[in-house]
Amino acid sequence: MSHLDLLTPILADTLAPLAQRTDTEGRFPREVIRALGSAGLLGLVSATSVGGMGKGLAEAVQMVSRIAQTCPSTAMVVCMHYCATAVIEQQGNESVRKAIAAGKHLSTLAFSEADSRSHFWAPTGTARLDSGDQGDAVVLDARKSWVTSAFEADSYVWSSKPLAAEGASTLWYVEAKAKGLSQPFKFDGLGLRGNASTPVTAEGVRVAATDQLGEDGKGFDTMMGVVLPWFTSLAAACSVGLMEGAMSRAIGHVSQTRHLHLDSSLADLPTIRAYLARGRIKTDMAQALLDDTVAAIGAGGADTMLRVLEVKAAAAETALEVTDIAMRVCGGAAFRKEAGIERLFRDARASSVMAPTSDVLYDFIGKAITGLPLF
Repeated sequence: MSHLDLLTPILADTLAPLAQRTDTEGRFPREVIRALGSAGLLGLVSATSVGGMGKGLAEAVQMVSRIAQTCPSTAMVVCMHYCATAVIEQQGNESVRKAIAAGKHLSTLAFSEADSRSHFWAPTGTARLDSGDQGDAVVLDARKSWVTSAFEADSYVWSSKPLAAEGASTLWYVEAKAKGLSQPFKFDGLGLRGNASTPVTAEGVRVAATDQLGEDGKGFDTMMGVVLPWFTSLAAACSVGLMEGAMSRAIGHVSQTRHLHLDSSLADLPTIRAYLARGRIKTDMAQALLDDTVAAIGAGGADTMLRVLEVKAAAAETALEVTDIAMRVCGGAAFRKEAGIERLFRDARASSVMAPTSDVLYDFIGKAITGLPLF
């Protein structure tokens, strides 16, 4: 049975019935995550040698896109889990890898910080060695600005300044229940209300020296070489799935809603059809760029980094347009929560301001196409 076959009943039986509650109450979709774990889908990109499904970015993109059609909050939780898993698969210990593969462990990224904002690659939080009777420990202090699945995940892939080496950052495996982690405030925002994205403060958090992920000072290399391609592709998948969800709801509404006095449906209006055509074209264009990006990453082509930079910005900005079209053609009906369109409209607003923001990516793209160094 394929990963999408395994996902289908979860979408229908668990995700869809809970999607509105996840948004309205801002409740983390624990039941859905549990169902994904039981089906082996949290271990989608874990190696078969540790019990995972051994799939790659292309399959992860399909998963996130399908989930986002119904609940972008849940899709973003899964997006961050797959990004963290990609790092842990390369640099983490076997016991954690096995737990993820078995569907018993949810992870996430903890990169962005209050003092460096959307420049996620430049942590200001520190790491220092503390030698004691029980061996070496590392003490972490930081003010993480936004962490998806904060205090809901089992672990964080955490960034800090290097311990001793030269370089921009070092990555760590941090248990989510580690002493010294606290939540300054909970998130109650416009969209993506159920993904438990909040600040996390670390004060004297102790981790084992062996919990270092990769070499000291080489975190930037992992961020750019592993995390960035996975994150921008999966964030784009969330935006594309969200667009598909908005379009399908809008098409369903205008096809079924009738003007009885004219004996016609809203779809009989040329203006409505023209708007839907624009939404369909824009959605398909974003999907085509996403497919091209995943192919470029797999092939390691010369244009890979350009595609990686383009795909999130393009999909995020297009989602703003497509969800606006869905709201427009459905009129007052789109404002009803049970229709689901206004929720997707709100959720679409998050990606363009999620690090790396669209504006930061535009600057990187501009540098890349004019031959300037990115950093």
